[in-house]
Amino acid sequence: MEKRKKILVICPCPEDIAPAQRLKYEQYFNSWRENGFDITVSPFFSDRLQQILYKKGNTVEKIYWVIKAYIKRFLEIFTLHKYDIVYIFLWVTPFGFPLMERIFTAINPNVVYDIDDLIFMKSLNGVNTKTDFIKGRTKPFLLMKRAKHVITCTPYLTDVAKKYNTKVTDISSTINTRTYQPVNNYQNDHKLILGWSGSHSTAPLLYLLKDVLLELNKKYAFKLVVMGAPEFNIDGVDIELVKWSVKNEIPTLQRFDIGLYPLPLDSEWMLGKSGLKALQYMAVGVPVVATAIGANFRIIEDATTGFLVTSNNEWIEKIEFLINNPEQRKNIGLAGRENVVKNYSIDANTQTYINILNSVCKS
Repeated sequence: MEKRKKILVICPCPEDIAPAQRLKYEQYFNSWRENGFDITVSPFFSDRLQQILYKKGNTVEKIYWVIKAYIKRFLEIFTLHKYDIVYIFLWVTPFGFPLMERIFTAINPNVVYDIDDLIFMKSLNGVNTKTDFIKGRTKPFLLMKRAKHVITCTPYLTDVAKKYNTKVTDISSTINTRTYQPVNNYQNDHKLILGWSGSHSTAPLLYLLKDVLLELNKKYAFKLVVMGAPEFNIDGVDIELVKWSVKNEIPTLQRFDIGLYPLPLDSEWMLGKSGLKALQYMAVGVPVVATAIGANFRIIEDATTGFLVTSNNEWIEKIEFLINNPEQRKNIGLAGRENVVKNYSIDANTQTYINILNSVCKS
């Protein structure tokens, strides 16, 4: 019997919490195990630190847990030799120069580096370099250079990574299309739901549509369902706030009739976004209207698997079209679903991950 290989996953958050982890590599853990890999997950943030991290106060306790996390990473140095692969997502530690990253990659060079965001943006642009130390923005460059393989999630990130490493694979955020299933009846026999899913930190993006929603509200009776942003409000709009949880996520997305994915057009940061929200909407057969920027051009074929827009007038026009044409909601929604199944599902990308892991073990 072939000896099972060991993977140490170094990541920011505990398992099954952060969408960036949960809808990227975490959902492939079962397939990795089925293909001969044993997985040890080591988050930097403890469950408690994750709970208080973005809340005001608790400063002393936050410092305590951060120090404890650094001690944990230091002790892990002495275990790195036990693993066949060290899979690093974003960074080893969040602050300072890439000291821990240098140590980890020196002791065990069989590193897969996975990056899904432009956490290096200011350093890349050469501005605010004094804060790069605090933010740890130089860490991704070292990890890209030293990794045996780099996994990105957008064309923009891929172009950056290829400047530092020849072995780069672009794997978008992906969806488990066995659990994400369409249930919409695509009828106008109820108060239609415009839907958005995000978090407290991304809620400002939904406010970009304030004028659009207020204008639509003058002509149509709709409900705006907002998942994950408990304080969101636009006076005059019928809004239902839904607390995000793993249990609530899919059933809430399935309630949407139209999915909204607004992003600012003038932000280079958005070029690092993989279009995850749009993929989630599309996976449950919900037609999506999204800002025409970055990876959205890759995952959405305009007027076929969704709509790409650049102005408030276009937002209003496309949402009105979908409200008034239930048959087109169905056609576009199901075409989007088919696109996700074919290109952005776990089934479509599992072998790519396995091939990368096997190649790093053999290199």
